[in-house]
Parts: sequence; structure tokens; C-alpha cells
Amino acid sequence: MLYYPLINSGNAWRCNWARPRRSLCIQWAGVQTTQENLPLLSTISTLNVTPSTPDEQLVSAAQQGAEAALVELINRYQTLLLTVARAIVGQAHAEDTVQEAWLSIYRSLDRFEGRSSFKTWAVRIVSNEAKTRLRRESRTVALDEAELERPRLDENNFKNNGHWAAPPSRWHSETPDALLEETQLKRCIEKTLSLLPERQKAAFMLRDLEQQPLEEIADTLTISNANVRVLLHRARLTLLQVVEHYQETGQC
Repeated sequence: MLYYPLINSGNAWRCNWARPRRSLCIQWAGVQTTQENLPLLSTISTLNVTPSTPDEQLVSAAQQGAEAALVELINRYQTLLLTVARAIVGQAHAEDTVQEAWLSIYRSLDRFEGRSSFKTWAVRIVSNEAKTRLRRESRTVALDEAELERPRLDENNFKNNGHWAAPPSRWHSETPDALLEETQLKRCIEKTLSLLPERQKAAFMLRDLEQQPLEEIADTLTISNANVRVLLHRARLTLLQVVEHYQETGQC
């Protein structure tokens, strides 16, 4: 659900962050909410919005005022944007940063021309918003030196440059038992990923899940390429250990 300011009132409805996946709560702070300039989204759309609807179609519909399309984009990328924000500004300021980023995204949506993917564009906006917040508050978020110490290389699985020595074997799931094991392993991996340090998690998600270039990740997180490689290696090693432990014991 999207929240809008009351007409002829300077106060916006309060955010409901307890909603599943923390869908966007738009607070139009400082906007004079008259009938003429109140930004409302249409609840009418010819697009049948589903979790599998391509981003391009969602963006096009959202540009035409379809509320359901914008909500789907928010739900789709809220976790990623929060991860990026936490890696830059820390846990305490991440939610406010992401909310401001979504406001910027909404206000600029009609100017989005699709030269990059919506996801890349949204990540860039939240990264810029986070960096602006740090500059505005004249503070920094220190890198954990221990986190950036290069771990001992697992030569059985990784080359010197951090790439796989041999890709992990494909997980076969033809039988009901194998499907159950795959689901259980997925939960183990998701739990482990959620517990990773924020910069490790962000580096892993942006590189291995979102396939962003190393240089772009470094720019997004305001760290060096070498630090991105170290964070990636640590995250990959932790997740690999979880997989190996599960395969040996059947437990996380």
C-alpha cells in the first residue's frame, strides 16, 4: 500500500514499516498538498502485474501512473537497495536513505529513458543518496579492517585471482527428496546471506546475483576494486562452507 498526504494538510500519513517486505511509504515532506499538485498514482492499469512481469513493462506502466506497477518495483528491489544503503551509511540510517531514494526515483520516473536497467538506475540513486547523507552529516562509516584482510585462499576451490578453480557442480533436483533438500539448502544460504557483514552482502549481491561490473560496485560502495574482491571472496567462502557442511551433514 502507498501512503499519501491528506489533501489540504501538511502532514503525511505515518510510515507502516511493519508491512511485509517493507513496501514504500511515501512521505511528501515539505510539499504543499493542494488538489492541483498532489501526486497521486492511478489504481487503474491495463497491465496485469505479477512477480514475473519484466521491469521494462512495470516502468512503462508506472510512468503512466499505475500504482500496482510501482509497488511491484518497490517490492522487487527494496531488499537490494537496503543492502546497498546499509553498506554505505550503516544500519541506523539505511531505511531513511532508501525512502528518500524511492522518492527521488518516483519524482524522476518520467525522465527515465532506459539507457541502463531500472535496477542499475535505482542502485545508483540510492548510492548517491547515501553518499549525500554522509557528506551532509560530515561523517564516515569506517571499513572494518579485519573484514578487509585477505582470507587464506582455498586453493581447492579458488584461483589466485579469486575466481572459481572449477565451478560448483550443478544441483540435481529430479526427485521429491532432492527438491526438498534443495529448498532446505536454499533456506540455509538465505539465512547465511542475511547474517553476512553489510559490505560483504552488498558486494556479493551486486556481483554474483545482479551481475554488476567490479568497477561499478566499487563506485557504488565507495571502496577500491581490491576491497571489492576481498569482500566477494569472504562472502563466497562463507557460503561455500555452508553448502559443503549441508551436503555432509544435512544441516545448516
